[in-house]
Amino acid sequence: MITVRTIPELRAAIAAHPGAGRPGKRPAFVPTMGNLHDGHIALVRQARPLGDVLVASIFVNRLQFLPHEDFDSYPRTWEADCAKLEAAGCDIVFAPRESDLYPEPQTFKLQPDPQLADILEGHFRPGFFMGVCTVVMKLFSAVFFASGGGTAVFGKKDYQQLMVIRRMVQQ
Repeated sequence: MITVRTIPELRAAIAAHPGAGRPGKRPAFVPTMGNLHDGHIALVRQARPLGDVLVASIFVNRLQFLPHEDFDSYPRTWEADCAKLEAAGCDIVFAPRESDLYPEPQTFKLQPDPQLADILEGHFRPGFFMGVCTVVMKLFSAVFFASGGGTAVFGKKDYQQLMVIRRMVQQ
């Protein structure tokens, strides 16, 4: 398993992975914010046969935190996360710095469907799903750019988030 920090490093690692450079080969991708638990690892194992190279990301996305929520106190368990990912068969860990995904203040943000994003959790955390959609689109662009697509695997624990992302992908 290798760890990459920048988008160019990620794309080079995907291209260099055995089997990933041939036409028609696609990455399988599991995006996370780290602090991995058994559910995350189950997603990694589920994703393994769905692509030619398995990429997991670890990125704590500031855009998902409201002003009163403490971004800095979100648990960061880097060494344990990497050990779990490697044991589960992950090929590449993409762990960008904030400046890699947001090289300047992020003034353009994806607006999710309000019928999905402004109810339930979205009602109590306005802007949360905008942050989710913005970072997921950036991650998709980073991971799937060279191949023109692939498979992303999300859990159902955060079902509303899953529905918001599915709708984003559909559109």
